[in-house]
Amino acid sequence: MKVSPSILACDFSNLKEEIKSVENADLLHLDIMDGVFVPNITFGPFMVETINKLTELPLESHLMIIDPLKYIEAFAKAGSDIIIFHVEAKTDVLKALKKIKSLGIKAGLSLNPETPLRTLLPYFELLDVVLIMSVNPGFYGQKFMPQVLPKLEKLKEIKDSKKYNFTIEVDGGINEETAKLVAPYVDVVVSGAYIFQSKNRKEKIDYLKKLLP
Repeated sequence: MKVSPSILACDFSNLKEEIKSVENADLLHLDIMDGVFVPNITFGPFMVETINKLTELPLESHLMIIDPLKYIEAFAKAGSDIIIFHVEAKTDVLKALKKIKSLGIKAGLSLNPETPLRTLLPYFELLDVVLIMSVNPGFYGQKFMPQVLPKLEKLKEIKDSKKYNFTIEVDGGINEETAKLVAPYVDVVVSGAYIFQSKNRKEKIDYLKKLLP
């Protein structure tokens, strides 16, 4: 299982060292919030560009914003290797996915806990990543919502039966115990507080990476 630490949980006053402390991970997860789609504001393309200069890890920009199509090019130019946006956003989903792919980077869709899996059905063939939220988006440190487990199981069934190439990610409340619950269904776990609030971050990441279905 791959691990993508969410830097929203890190100490931004010591960003370089914080990133260095998790470089045994597989990706870095960047939560982009606009204060409209979710009730919080984080950062924009300039910070993605800064982070890109500090690490060789691939960057996945998770756009929790109301109109992702408007900003895709900016986040691509800033150094995003993957751009994920929400199917619930007020945007032309198909057009946005094609825009991301046209820029030569990976495209993903994210799904809030209450949104049915069927909303993704028209897009599976275009996707490199499906990110299932296991908390309501907007703030880190929330508790994992176990009601998303049947959704993850069904998504895995669809992927395997249709032989789709997308990776399955889960984001929200991931720690030692909840990671065991999702391990049979996912390829990547996003984890923020569990990693960055630890004094042994590399050890926590290695633990998650070794979990098997």
